[in-house]
Formats: sequence, C-alpha cells, structure tokens
Amino acid sequence: MKVKYITTIAIATILGLVTTNVSYGNFKASTNSNSTTVSSKVAQSNPCAGKANPCAGKANPCAGKANPCAGKANPCAGKENPCAGKANPCAGKENPCAGKANPCAGKSSTATVHPQFYTEKGMALDGQDVVAYFTQSKLVMGVSQFKHNWGGTTWMFASAANRDMFAKNPEKYAPQYGGYCAQGTSEGHLVVSQPDAWKIVNGKLYLNYDKTVQAQWMGDIPGHIASANKNWPAILNNKELFR
Repeated sequence: MKVKYITTIAIATILGLVTTNVSYGNFKASTNSNSTTVSSKVAQSNPCAGKANPCAGKANPCAGKANPCAGKANPCAGKENPCAGKANPCAGKENPCAGKANPCAGKSSTATVHPQFYTEKGMALDGQDVVAYFTQSKLVMGVSQFKHNWGGTTWMFASAANRDMFAKNPEKYAPQYGGYCAQGTSEGHLVVSQPDAWKIVNGKLYLNYDKTVQAQWMGDIPGHIASANKNWPAILNNKELFR
C-alpha cells in the first residue's frame, strides 16, 4: 500500500507539474501576445521607435580640435594708431565765420520812430571816420570815396584800410547808443551828438552832445553808462529828437 501510495503521489506530482507548466506556458504566450500588440501600437505612434540613435557611437566632431582663435595675436596689437602724431586737420585754420559781420547785427527786429544810428544827410553821424578814433586817437572826417553801408545807414571813412577794418567788425567801431548823446541816453532823452565830443571807455566809443555835456557825463561814467543801458534802445521810440 505504501508503495502504491508513493507511486500514486509521484504520478500525481508529475501530472501536476505538467499541468502547471502547460498553464504557465499558456499565460506566457498570452502575455507575450498582448505585449506584442502593445509594442506594435507604440511602434506605430512613435516615429523613432525601434530606430537607432543616429549620433550613438559617433564622436563629438569638435572634440579634440583646438580653438581656431587660440594662440593668435590681436591683429591690432603692436600696430601704431593711424591718427597718432598727425595734426588736427582743422588746427590752425581760421574760423570761416571769423571777421564776418553778423548779417543781423545793426538791424532792428522792429521798426522804430528814429533810426538805430544817428544819421545826418544820409550819412552815419556827421560823416566822421569812427575807426580813426581807435587807430589815430583823434577826429578824422571821412570822404565819399570810402564808404560802407551797414545798420541802415552809410558810414564814411578816410581810407580804404579803415573802411575794410570797419566792414570786418562794425560792432567794434560803431559808437554806443547808435551815436546819440550818451548823457542824454542816460537821462532817457534822444539827443544828437557832435563828432569832437568823443571818448573811448573799455574799448567802446561814446559820443555826446558837446564837450560841456561830455564833461557832465564824465563826472560819473559807470553810473551814466548803467542808466543809459537801461534806457537803450527803447528811447528810439521817443517822439522828440533833441538837437
């Protein structure tokens, strides 16, 4: 009985193993079938699925290559500045506007009752050469041969040289307050002047009605100039010109 039992168990055990193996084998087959189906679907959706990496196994094309700029000197290093030692092309050249009269100088932006410069018989002042006051320190009358139009009137000179000096810089030589009396201007009056009542103060020419009035003006030149500066050029619109 014991032998039969053992034999029976052995047979049952063998049958059980076969059954298990068959069952396991069916499961694997079923699992592999499903896996194949899923893998097939993934392969269809992913365009790269199953394809080898095109860069796999390939060396970095830049690996081991030296920096093409390494060791190369700065192309500008050691080269002299092309401008070094060269003179400024504008240095020493005269300003093209230097010495030219301001085209607006001497012109009044608005019309006034009286001309900007004291004028007698179409000539500025009484026809004296204003440049001579500076260059010769005396009264010199101009001549019709040497004249220059500026500031709305005609200026007379004793020589072509004086005329040209004035033309280059008329503001330097033209008298203050348009050649009207400096003392009268300080008092708010527009008064004519005489050519022999003149004085240059700080590089500027001042004329007065006569020498008596000039002496009064010279009693306080800074004060009279300050007052005249306040009144000029508004007094060009005064109704009366005192003679």
